[in-house]
Amino acid sequence: MSVPFEIADGPVTETITVLRAHSRRLAKLICADGTIEDFNKPKTFDLFEAATPNIDALEQLLRRLERRPDCCVVRGAVIDPLRVKAVRRLLHPDKDEAPTLREVPRRWLAFDFDLPSRPDWLNPADLFSCGRLAVETLPQEFRRARFIVQATAGHGLKPGARIRLWCWLNRVVSGPQLKYWLRRAPVDPSVFGAAHIIYTAAPVIEPGAFDPLTSRLTAVPGDNEVIVPAPERLQPPKPTTPKREHPPDRDDISGLIHTVETAGGRSNNRNNALYWAARRCAERGLCDNDTADRLEEAAIRAGLSQNEAAATVRSGLRHG
Repeated sequence: MSVPFEIADGPVTETITVLRAHSRRLAKLICADGTIEDFNKPKTFDLFEAATPNIDALEQLLRRLERRPDCCVVRGAVIDPLRVKAVRRLLHPDKDEAPTLREVPRRWLAFDFDLPSRPDWLNPADLFSCGRLAVETLPQEFRRARFIVQATAGHGLKPGARIRLWCWLNRVVSGPQLKYWLRRAPVDPSVFGAAHIIYTAAPVIEPGAFDPLTSRLTAVPGDNEVIVPAPERLQPPKPTTPKREHPPDRDDISGLIHTVETAGGRSNNRNNALYWAARRCAERGLCDNDTADRLEEAAIRAGLSQNEAAATVRSGLRHG
């Protein structure tokens, strides 16, 4: 089956990577009993770069892909134009297989919305109003933009609003930047991944099944381009590393000296404080005469006799 879009040949301003699966359904199946069967999950695809120079071309492409249950798209770009037949969508090497896709910034943008509820007055078949409801949850830069609204398979059959919005940016933006920019919006961030499948086909309707929608693609008019904020606003702030405190100087026993000097009360309390301080000094390897003299002098200032202080210091240094 031929591809229903213009293949990018040579440098173009913007492309979108289309994946085609052989004998696999890349669309959900709505069954006559009301159940919805999930997508097939093919292992390999043929890759195509479709030319999409502006939002008009993007809308035309999406209307064509809507009728192609064997096709879907990804944000990533083809790495090797000679390796595009029956390949896996790989961003990184896997065993003996080289990657087939790479992360590239894009001007086109797709959002996935699974809004858990919608107003009672809002008919799911009114894609225009569903799209406007979703746009109001986006950052201010998107409020006046033109959007392509696409209903997913569960829209109208499951609660809430389940739609995808497409728009065009005034400059290219990478997937990681999009995740940070839209971190507070109720959108699925996985769709910004370079190898994440974005399904574009309408669901396959089994004979006798109920389809609540007569149309699954519409447009919300507005400015053709979303003005992207300055690059620094799309970058997460660098994590601040807490200032490391310098480890205490092992030779500084001024704190221990202060503890001995201020040990009040009975003589036994002063002895206990002195013994404890002498053991801490010994644990640091400070068993020299200078350390012993300083401890004894502090103990004498605290009220101990010289003999009592010397004996306690010797005992503490020895046992520590």
